[in-house]
Amino acid sequence: MKPGFIYIITNKHQTVVYVGVTSNLPQRILEHKEKRYPNSFSARYNLDILVYYEQFQWIGDAIGREKQIKAGSRQAKNDLIRSINPTWKDLFEEIKDIMTV
Repeated sequence: MKPGFIYIITNKHQTVVYVGVTSNLPQRILEHKEKRYPNSFSARYNLDILVYYEQFQWIGDAIGREKQIKAGSRQAKNDLIRSINPTWKDLFEEIKDIMTV
């Protein structure tokens, strides 16, 4: 199995958050930034700022964690983000060099 990541992205006003899962975090965030899928939820709401992520050894574990986070309230998501990123800065530069299989 592949490794996996969960991530949370937002827009510049932090009014909407999106929780996603992927096996290649840098590539997926770049797709959000480039709005590769113009009809997607993230493109419609200009969600392109990576504010949170977790890495997992197995993609199945990441999918389970994604479901757990999505089931939580917006306040729970905000608290999770603030726990590692209190200023909600874009973490993309931090993860650009993560190697994935």
